[in-house]
Amino acid sequence: MPVETTPWALRLYSAADEVFWAARLTLLWTVFTLAGGVLLGVGPATVAAYTLARRHVRGESMRAWPAFAGAYRREFVRGSLLVLPLAGATVLLIVNSFYFATTKAAGLRLTTLAAVVAVVVIAVYLLPMAVHYDLRTPAYLPKASLFALTRPAASVLLLFVGVAIGYAVAAYPFLAVVAVGGWIQLNTWLCLRLFAENEARLTAKGAT
Repeated sequence: MPVETTPWALRLYSAADEVFWAARLTLLWTVFTLAGGVLLGVGPATVAAYTLARRHVRGESMRAWPAFAGAYRREFVRGSLLVLPLAGATVLLIVNSFYFATTKAAGLRLTTLAAVVAVVVIAVYLLPMAVHYDLRTPAYLPKASLFALTRPAASVLLLFVGVAIGYAVAAYPFLAVVAVGGWIQLNTWLCLRLFAENEARLTAKGAT
């Protein structure tokens, strides 16, 4: 007699599978970032992770390590061009924020923090866009910036999710093994839904 699988068991299995996938994606991102000496590795490793996350959302089967290595090689230059300027700007702004905190320039510190938030919001759209749309590399920044400005509610949601993950890792450091992969996967899933809704809206507008 076949064993009947209950709905809760299926949901539990699916959740465990997603946690395992997030841990594997974190491991892949970490290994390939270190393989590039961090500075040269973080860009292509990040774009490769988003590439696999998009394929996972679309239900594609793949061998994770060969797929990641292939995407890493393909995206070595473009990944650096996309990620390093954003990372550099974020680090510089954070350093300035700490400096202004030691002075009485409260206005400058608030302005700097607002700039950090703006860069982060643009990044959470830009990276999923980079693996979803086939554009020239310089075109992603203005497109992501426009999307962030015209989707304030979605931008707040994405920021909230990112902050929640950060607080969770700070409170429970063992979650770091799934944090990067979990964020990339969730960020990709949310943005692909937003992109699909935007494309459907534009299509409907063009049909009227």
